[in-house]
Amino acid sequence: MFARFLKDESGATAIEYGLIAALIAVAIIGGVSALGDNANATFSSVAAEME
Repeated sequence: MFARFLKDESGATAIEYGLIAALIAVAIIGGVSALGDNANATFSSVAAEME
């Protein structure tokens, strides 16, 4: 029974998919954050020029 438990890789596959999804989420959050900061700076610059 213990040997069969060690050979079972279905849980490892689920963990790998979870880690991949987490890394993708971190990358998306970082990209959106950087894009938001850049857009905010652009709009602030435009607003300052319009005054």
